[in-house]
Amino acid sequence: MSTNKIALIRYQTIDKCLQNHFRKWTLEDLIEKVSEALYEYEGITSGISKRTIQGDIQVMRSDKLGYNAPIIVVDRKYYEYEEKDYSINNSPVSSADLDKMKEVISVMKQLNGFNYFDDMNEIITRLENNLSKQNHQQPNYIQFEENPLLKGLEHLNRLYQIIVKKQPLLIGYLSFNNKTNEPKQGIYYPYLLKEYRNRWFLLCKAKKDKVLYTLALDRIVDFYELANEPFVDASEINFEHYYDNVLGVTKTQKDREQRVVFRVTKKLAPYVITKPIHASQKVIEINENGTLFTIDVVHNYELEREILGFGEEIEILAPRILKRNIKRRLENAIKIYSKYGQK
Repeated sequence: MSTNKIALIRYQTIDKCLQNHFRKWTLEDLIEKVSEALYEYEGITSGISKRTIQGDIQVMRSDKLGYNAPIIVVDRKYYEYEEKDYSINNSPVSSADLDKMKEVISVMKQLNGFNYFDDMNEIITRLENNLSKQNHQQPNYIQFEENPLLKGLEHLNRLYQIIVKKQPLLIGYLSFNNKTNEPKQGIYYPYLLKEYRNRWFLLCKAKKDKVLYTLALDRIVDFYELANEPFVDASEINFEHYYDNVLGVTKTQKDREQRVVFRVTKKLAPYVITKPIHASQKVIEINENGTLFTIDVVHNYELEREILGFGEEIEILAPRILKRNIKRRLENAIKIYSKYGQK
């Protein structure tokens, strides 16, 4: 059994505790949580000593592992992070880690020769590019779509591990409709992480009403694992294909796809053919008025936004409710701009 592995479990457990600012953590509290984690992950029943946890805190505070954790003691009793958003998982990559990453990329490039690993092309390119930037070996020769101001990405790995473990969560969520500017807490059972337009979402079921919710990671203020809360599975839902009939992430279990028929002008049609609006897209007819397409999707906000993005180059023919909605929104836009008059 690796001592480094055991130490890492201790560091990660202490880190999770200190990220929870809703509770005050004494040394005894940290010892208890670390003991629980060692039993859960490694079956260790002997517990942990006070001296070991004190030593772990010193290591985390130091530069030995590159953490430099801002751990302070309040009222000579309670441990906390002085920086509220700090986590050891946000620490910069060390030179040793960079060497390991080189080895991993080398192996991945060899595996990518097999069809099974075709999807790794972008991952490998991203890793190589980031590694080169870290080593200052070369300038940035490729730019991926990124939003450096986007929040919540630091939660990805931890949430992924929690989903794998099927662990219930206490989530503090601040929706855009919340007028109090105070996060609302609730118990959720997480099932899936979904990316849409470089923004990440968590698909989960709420304990209070058993309804599926799609929570934006950048609106999650904090979340904590609930060891004593039983996990409620959702085996009746095929999450692998849950979003197959939707553009974006807005969907409920009751939503069903509709056939959307639309015409695109000659000018824009080649673009829509080479970059389909949805995977179900089909070309029905091509004539002098443009190209007729169909897609089978759920009617949601993202669909309307996508259509509006094409402006005058697209015309919705069916269904009627979608056609009316687009017409109404375009008329409202005209009202906004008509007040400026003609110049």
